[in-house]
Amino acid sequence: MADKIIHFEIVTPKRVVLKEEVMQITVPTMMGEITVLPNHIPLVASLQPGVIEIKKKDGLPEVMSVSGGFIEVLKDKVVILADTAERAEEIDEKRAEEARMRAEEAKKNLKQFDQEKFTNINASIVKELARSKAVKRWKKSKNIQ
Repeated sequence: MADKIIHFEIVTPKRVVLKEEVMQITVPTMMGEITVLPNHIPLVASLQPGVIEIKKKDGLPEVMSVSGGFIEVLKDKVVILADTAERAEEIDEKRAEEARMRAEEAKKNLKQFDQEKFTNINASIVKELARSKAVKRWKKSKNIQ
């Protein structure tokens, strides 16, 4: 059974979000979504904002949002160093949607083209979309309306 387990850890600059033994992890990389299973080849990749799905040892899913970072895959260990990451059950769906709408509005109201401000607004929109998606997937996996 030990060869079917991955020691998984996801860390942000503020906290350890999750440290657990899991069966598989699906992450959004810059090259596309990948699923890591036990005995995966070693890998380092950049993450893009999106949803991380984990299958825990008991078979239950865990859903999180991530705003970017890196994943390192070793023989029996996966470490994600994330800019931000939140478990879906920690996210207030209404607030995430409101934040996304405020960012969309700010983008529309940007009177003077400022590359840095535009990039920051777009990053905020993508982050809030990922948070909303994570909550929706988590609710679906738990049959919550």
